[in-house]
Amino acid sequence: MKAKVAFLHKPFDLRIEEVELPPLKPNQVLIRLGACGICGSDVECYEGKSAEGRYDLGPYTPGHEWGGKIVEVGTGVRTLKPGYKVTGDCVMACGVCDNCKNGLLPSACIYMREGGFRPDSPGGMGEYLILEEQYVHRVPDNWTYEDAAWVETFSIGYFGIWGNRGYIDASDDAIIMGAGPVGLSAIMTAKTSGAKVISVDPIASRRETALKYGADFAVDPTQEKWIDQVYELTDGAGGSVVVEASGNDKAIASLFDISGHSARVRLIGHSIGRKVNVELGKTIWHTLSITGSGGTKDFGLRTIKFMSRIKDKYDFAALNTHFYPFEKIHDAFDMAMNHRDVARKVMLKFGI
Repeated sequence: MKAKVAFLHKPFDLRIEEVELPPLKPNQVLIRLGACGICGSDVECYEGKSAEGRYDLGPYTPGHEWGGKIVEVGTGVRTLKPGYKVTGDCVMACGVCDNCKNGLLPSACIYMREGGFRPDSPGGMGEYLILEEQYVHRVPDNWTYEDAAWVETFSIGYFGIWGNRGYIDASDDAIIMGAGPVGLSAIMTAKTSGAKVISVDPIASRRETALKYGADFAVDPTQEKWIDQVYELTDGAGGSVVVEASGNDKAIASLFDISGHSARVRLIGHSIGRKVNVELGKTIWHTLSITGSGGTKDFGLRTIKFMSRIKDKYDFAALNTHFYPFEKIHDAFDMAMNHRDVARKVMLKFGI
């Protein structure tokens, strides 16, 4: 069976090619793609600004935010059937190495794969995708493929707060740095838990969106006294939960200025490969607890259930700002790359 699939060969060299799909292994399913989002990390790999995309190992198919429909299952598949709407994990742990058996996060897996970033782990920017059963999750039949494509993004914001021994409740003042897709997911998570939520983002349109998706207040960090404003909004205490979802150097450095005493600081924005100057001594005197998240361990089904229960409160469809047919993938990347002020989420569509 032949399929058209995108391959990133090197920076700015993204090609749609026709390939012959291999036969399914017993534990694999064949998925017809319906939608695939373009993440900021996809753009950075496309631009050559991130080492996460491993085209040094060979051309690979991007796309870790996808939704599709199963059309065929391997002989050993037990939990999935043709016709199911599904999405899948991005950071894929083997489940059998010592680190996995010790319960560590997927990023600790000795044989970790990362869907949409490596030749051995194809993503969703193609007509079809073959993936092992253990990494595929069914979504409700009444969801759109775009809804399914949001699960991976939402899981980062959700796990960033609740995963890895995290928690939040109505007594918390939550400060979310960045109001992109991941930041918005964290905002909705924090608001659902009853916390007071303060969004911090330099782009006015993103601050406006944050207020529609759960933020009680939106602060502009380009203003001279924005930190004073944060303290006013938290009754002089600073944030008790502070989530860094932007990956921006200035935002990372400011975490130690806006975190209250004994705050839980959750790092989920990508900044790997860069050194950031911070006043680390404040972690001592503020007794901060700082936690990163490498993969969202066991949160696929939980994320789908969580999203299902809040979908009547938030307009998930409106989070998608631009749509392109798969054949216009280069136009889609141009929009995501050069118009970040308006392109909140760019979606590729596959016509099913």
